[in-house]
Amino acid sequence: MAGRNMDIHHNLAGGRSVRVERADHSRIVAERGRRGYVSHPYGWHGHEFGHRTYYAHGRAYDRFYARYPYHGVYVEMYSPVAYYPPAFYGWAYNPWAVPIAYPVAAWGWGAAPWYGFYGAYFTPFPVYASASLWLTDYMISTTLAAAYQANADAAAQQQALAADAAPLTPDIKNLVAQEVQRQIAVENAEAAPQTQAAGPNPAISGVQRLLSDNQSHVFVAGAALDVVDANNNECAISDGDVLQLTPTPLPDDATAATLVVMTSKGGVECKKGAAVTVNIEDLQEMQNHMREAIDTGMGELKDKQGKNGLPALPASASAAPTKAQFAMEAPPADNTAQQQIEAQGADADKAEQEVIAQAGSGPVDNGGGAAPAVAAPAPPPVEISLGQTVDQVTGALGQPKNIVDLGAKKIYVFKDMKVTFKDGKVTDVQ
Repeated sequence: MAGRNMDIHHNLAGGRSVRVERADHSRIVAERGRRGYVSHPYGWHGHEFGHRTYYAHGRAYDRFYARYPYHGVYVEMYSPVAYYPPAFYGWAYNPWAVPIAYPVAAWGWGAAPWYGFYGAYFTPFPVYASASLWLTDYMISTTLAAAYQANADAAAQQQALAADAAPLTPDIKNLVAQEVQRQIAVENAEAAPQTQAAGPNPAISGVQRLLSDNQSHVFVAGAALDVVDANNNECAISDGDVLQLTPTPLPDDATAATLVVMTSKGGVECKKGAAVTVNIEDLQEMQNHMREAIDTGMGELKDKQGKNGLPALPASASAAPTKAQFAMEAPPADNTAQQQIEAQGADADKAEQEVIAQAGSGPVDNGGGAAPAVAAPAPPPVEISLGQTVDQVTGALGQPKNIVDLGAKKIYVFKDMKVTFKDGKVTDVQ
């Protein structure tokens, strides 16, 4: 938002995110009802990391992301703070000796509101033949639970599945499980001491690999996202949606990739089968979400092994994880993250109220006073018409006082005029 170095985005699903980049390259991200974070950059052995301190529901925790350039943009890939022994990754990667039943009662979801709400979209596997299948249900369930809670915290209306919804099927979940298995293998490769010493490698760990290895991959969205389909129509992706990337070479100048939507909750969401464009940064964040969820799930699995029918770990896999070298030398967490995130949300509220008030006011009366003896010639009238571009309008009117960013729709507030753009073209003038 002009004058505040603040980007406020309202998505199609009704959510709002606020993002501020500061002069020292630190960042604040605040979302209504959702976890926010404060990120501080730091260097380690020639690599740049972002140390994010997240805050949600009264709890702060840290995550680390290695920053790297790819196709002309900088992205941040999740980097685990600790690694398990190789035998643990082998136990998590390979099929278990005997498939196990793990009922809803073992998961503890039975009375959870989110589970009833998403019951038509998500059904857990009845039997688990491997950790990757168990981790798939763990990742999807925690994603949907967090989305439900975020909407409740934001006092937003929970949107039930629409008639045109396309729920998760066992086949789609099996594709997700295959991707989970691949990510377990990636983390096992990262855990090697020589790999850690060399520093993060996006060709091994990042979305760069997924976009260049000539394999099909699936992603599970961990946040709401507005995208554009092949017909140039804007549609929404929400938490728990699954998208598939087909092995198509990415042009050198491309900053986005095309994925196919595999599941949908209907309504404003992208329809199943739609080909949508996803920015590389957003795709990396989807992979980050998956890896974070898998990491947390592996910790849960380690704690629960040998219980409720889950197989026990072999002795060689039971050792405690070791802390990643880059994390041991990281600066301390930001203990003011909560206050900064809350203050940023309040500042965004104030900024939006100011814009709305200005947009609703008429021309500013600068007061009376005697007219000059000789009036200056009136400038030629400014003509703003439907279909003009942002550059044409700002060329005629100058820079706006404020900008309201609603995704594909943006409102530019000038001194005596309010101009609405959709997809970069004028659609309304007031």
